[in-house]
Amino acid sequence: MTSASQSRTIHIVQILLPVFDNEGREFDASHYTHVRTELADRFGGLTAYSRAPAEGLWGNEGALKRDDIVVFEVMVETLDRDWWSSYRKALEHRFRQDSIMMRVLASEVL
Repeated sequence: MTSASQSRTIHIVQILLPVFDNEGREFDASHYTHVRTELADRFGGLTAYSRAPAEGLWGNEGALKRDDIVVFEVMVETLDRDWWSSYRKALEHRFRQDSIMMRVLASEVL
């Protein structure tokens, strides 16, 4: 039996990557393979939600916009904000995006 004192907090970093570029062209699968390899090599594993792209909707100046996205998740014990910020900028360049959503969630491992 484990006690509550044995639980630990981790950070789940989620990266939401677009399926299509701004001109509507689908990104080649190699883009996602490259990200998967980079993250798995650096952090020892990841979860990729890529089989059925998620649908993202948001409002902008009264118009509803839609994106198909692939989500990558990495669990880390220590959050290196500088590294993640730099990596987000690299992904924005690679995927030709003004902004890529990257978020972190604190989570408790039971």
